[in-house]
Amino acid sequence: QDLSLPNGTPVDTSSPASSSSLLNRLQLDDDLDVETRDLFVTVDDPKKHVCTMETYITYRVTTKTTRAEFDLPEYSVRRRYQDFDWLRNKLEESQPTHLIPPLPEKFVVKGVVDRFSEEFVETRRKALDKFLKRITDHPVLSFNEHFNVFLTAKDLNAYKKQGMALLSKMGESVKYVTGGYKLRNRPLEFAAIGDYLDTFSLKLGTIDRIAQRIIKEQLEYLVELREYGPVYSTWGGLEVELSEPLEGVSACIGNCCTALEELSEDMTEDFLPVLREYILYAESMKNVLKKRDQVQAEYEAKLEAVAFKREDRPKVPTDVEKCQDRVECFNADLKADMERWQNNKRQDFRQLLMGMADKNIQYYEKVCVT
Repeated sequence: QDLSLPNGTPVDTSSPASSSSLLNRLQLDDDLDVETRDLFVTVDDPKKHVCTMETYITYRVTTKTTRAEFDLPEYSVRRRYQDFDWLRNKLEESQPTHLIPPLPEKFVVKGVVDRFSEEFVETRRKALDKFLKRITDHPVLSFNEHFNVFLTAKDLNAYKKQGMALLSKMGESVKYVTGGYKLRNRPLEFAAIGDYLDTFSLKLGTIDRIAQRIIKEQLEYLVELREYGPVYSTWGGLEVELSEPLEGVSACIGNCCTALEELSEDMTEDFLPVLREYILYAESMKNVLKKRDQVQAEYEAKLEAVAFKREDRPKVPTDVEKCQDRVECFNADLKADMERWQNNKRQDFRQLLMGMADKNIQYYEKVCVT
């Protein structure tokens, strides 16, 4: 009998490989129309640099574009992690009303000790590539002047020395708001966003801890399994009559080890980083929500001050109107970014979960065939 997903997508159940074809069809549904895009950025080619004072990794950032604000159609620069961190800080300063994508944590990736290992560097490269692609796809952040500098400047240190000079007025007002005023009431829609983010962070944190425990147990089991297989091979050498079936058991255990190792690597390299990114993403959204509340608190404080002087100043002062504009700007930008984040989240988690289901199916197929 033909089956279909809730969205009407048909599912082919005629062969065990149908999970892969289903995943491919789902991914095709989410592909962006590349013909409408005018900015492409990739992060690749990590290189280790050993200096007298420090050792660090740089990554090649390649940009191709048709935008008029770029002098050339293609750029290639090398950046280290602290350069990406500089970019994110500048985006937060100059675009306080928008959600800035998170960076991977600087020093700690759980389960990895050597930050110069091939696995660590590749995991970070993927995260940095995704970070820039998130910015590139954003209709406002992708036009930020600091982003342009990051993608094009051969020497970024000269721009770093400018410090806070390019900080926007809105950023200053968000940072230096009225200190002792407490927000009366957060609007219901933003209160709902705050509650959702709290619950989402809690649930995702639980999944992250469970997933790490599963991987830890898999790796411990893998160590024992690798010691278990050769025992049968040795046994087969002692008993000629049983050598063939014992060697078969040893080979079977070896194949199971290979399949389990691949499954653990997939979870470590593909599953955990996405969970961690969205935990950090939720924290970033909470920070933007907090800034919105600060601006609203500033607006309410100014309104109260005007109310006490109404008989002297019947007209609402210009600074109060500007503050109201900032609140409305925050509300609009935050809602738009929240919607964009939810769409990305649905797409990312659908691909993630379908991909992990596919990997588990492949694992059990290998084990069963063995």
